[in-house]
Amino acid sequence: MKAFVLGAGLGTRLQPLTEWLPKPMVPVFHRPLIAYAFDHLRASFPQLDGFVVNTHHFPEAYASAFPEECHAGLPIAFRHEPVLLETAGGIANVADLLGGERFIVYNGDILTDMPLESLMEGHERSGHEVTLLLRSRGPGLHIGLDDATGGVRDIRGMLGFPVEQRYQFTGVYVVEPAFLDRLTPGKKESVIPIFLEMIRQGGLLGGVVEDRGQWWDLGDAATYLAVHREIPQTPGFPAYGPQPASWKHVVSTAQVDSTASIASEVVIGPSAEVGAGAVVEDAVLWPGARVGAGAHVTGEVIRGDRATHYAHFFDDVEGEGRP
Repeated sequence: MKAFVLGAGLGTRLQPLTEWLPKPMVPVFHRPLIAYAFDHLRASFPQLDGFVVNTHHFPEAYASAFPEECHAGLPIAFRHEPVLLETAGGIANVADLLGGERFIVYNGDILTDMPLESLMEGHERSGHEVTLLLRSRGPGLHIGLDDATGGVRDIRGMLGFPVEQRYQFTGVYVVEPAFLDRLTPGKKESVIPIFLEMIRQGGLLGGVVEDRGQWWDLGDAATYLAVHREIPQTPGFPAYGPQPASWKHVVSTAQVDSTASIASEVVIGPSAEVGAGAVVEDAVLWPGARVGAGAHVTGEVIRGDRATHYAHFFDDVEGEGRP
């Protein structure tokens, strides 16, 4: 089984952080966001034998992070989109890479450790062509679900189906290969109109509600900072890998002047520099970031230059928590 991880997004709400990075490549505790998706999928599905990723904005970031086109022993097939094709178009564009079998779609701009086993179990029981992973809380409660049958009956109220409760779509779903017949290769198209037509046809689109685990959409800089605050305070996150011990996460290759004041709420990446007398608090410094002497940085994300950042994808985090 393959997993298609959507990696072509522009990340406009995260500008200027994504000026020269695809959104799924922004670092979270020094690791590209998409690496968490890969680890989550690999831990959840032992039958997974590879990843497929579409690219558009600065594809060289993926090449720098995954020069051997693999992650944890599983191959990654990258497919570039010179023109963005949106979600359905992106799936159609990689159809030949999906192996003709059931596959998983996973939005590359989310961070989650929600259990995925219940999604697969519910999908297999229901016989739906596509099954969405849903939550009963969070922003964007747009999915109307028939709780008795597990069938999706409405999206954003567009079909007017009365439901007592609406659910959040997490960006993760299971897809049968028959779904590919609904797509038009080369067409720029969202999955939403296709999902609506499946609902009209009856019994083809399902949902599984799962409220265990954590879920974030790293849509803007405020949420990006909040994730770094919240992860160390969230017991057991992520469920599939090591958890940062604290907000203070300073790698050994960072150059921090002995007179600088570094608060307990910071993440400072490889080759970052903090000058004499500088104060850094509630902040994330990317690889190669520079904070000058006497500067006061609070509540900010500081980028380094592109070349330095690309050179440090997947650097280890030796020195975590050092003073």
